[in-house]
Amino acid sequence: MRAFALRDWWHQEGGECEVFHPLESTFWGYRLGCQFYNLIQKKLPLLHFFYFHFLEYASMHKNASRIIGAKNFAQKIKLSAPDLIVSTHAHLNHGYFELSRLSSEKQSPFVVYCGELADGQGFSRHWINPKNDLFVSPFEEGNLAARMRGMLPGKTLVAGPLLRKPFYRGNHRFDRSEVIKDLGLDPRLPIYLLGTGANGVNHHIPVIKALNQAQIDCQILALCGRNVKTHRLIQKLAPTSRNMVVPFAHIEAQSIIDLLKVATWMLARPGAGLTTEAMVTGCPVIFDLSGGCMPQEKNNLNFWKARAGTILTSSSPAQLIQLIRSDCQVPQLKIPLQTSPHLLLNALLKLGESKPKK
Repeated sequence: MRAFALRDWWHQEGGECEVFHPLESTFWGYRLGCQFYNLIQKKLPLLHFFYFHFLEYASMHKNASRIIGAKNFAQKIKLSAPDLIVSTHAHLNHGYFELSRLSSEKQSPFVVYCGELADGQGFSRHWINPKNDLFVSPFEEGNLAARMRGMLPGKTLVAGPLLRKPFYRGNHRFDRSEVIKDLGLDPRLPIYLLGTGANGVNHHIPVIKALNQAQIDCQILALCGRNVKTHRLIQKLAPTSRNMVVPFAHIEAQSIIDLLKVATWMLARPGAGLTTEAMVTGCPVIFDLSGGCMPQEKNNLNFWKARAGTILTSSSPAQLIQLIRSDCQVPQLKIPLQTSPHLLLNALLKLGESKPKK
């Protein structure tokens, strides 16, 4: 998500940018590893504790000589001859950094944008390579974590979140009553938003059924993203549901913003992307920890708790019902954005030594 957001901003500046996935594109074994990660996230997040620590100590991508498919990546760098390379993944900052320097005479500046919100059990040591030209984090908590792991203070930058363009339109007119009317909702009933991460991970069906069985009067908006199966199941379930249920497939960023702003609260896993979107829109969040909590998710929970003072979590639909009936206040964070990620863009332009070509 962050890579594609940066691509769009860079294009707006008049430059050329391409998103490339070395792990998925250069060796089938690494692609299977990424797919296994996604499977763990969907089926049993707690299992990722072991997978994460295996990757931490295996250091499969720490040295260029150990990277399988290195020739494919080297060829990509040689043909593209980039003026600047930006990594948004922890495992691309050592061996792939070395390969980028060996593959081209340009010695392109290498920047890491780390989306982790704070330090924690899931802050990978692979994010940190003092040889990289710049380490960028959305908040100071991430930079502190980087410096604790050896990143030079002069090579760190707090640049704010890197999100899709519509999230930066602070002057966008939001009319709650109009959005409620357009969605066909009842302004007298609470609106519960069920969130989905980039990999389509969610527990929408059991949550919707639990809300119906508990006779909780509400309206349910379900983000399904790329999870076509869940979207279809909710469409079949909606006509017989006690509560109004509206499923959404992949929708534009502006629509996501409207839903986050209109929701009474959102139930979602504590992924960095959706958590950040909730913060910049001020949407209260109950964090879904069904199946356990992944190490990286703990970083985001640490950030939320430190900034908001408290967090609410649910590990099952039954526990969610208890939280609703307890009538406890769902915590929220509100972190305003600038009009653009200009701090990051200016830093990249400076490292590139010239403005992007028109």
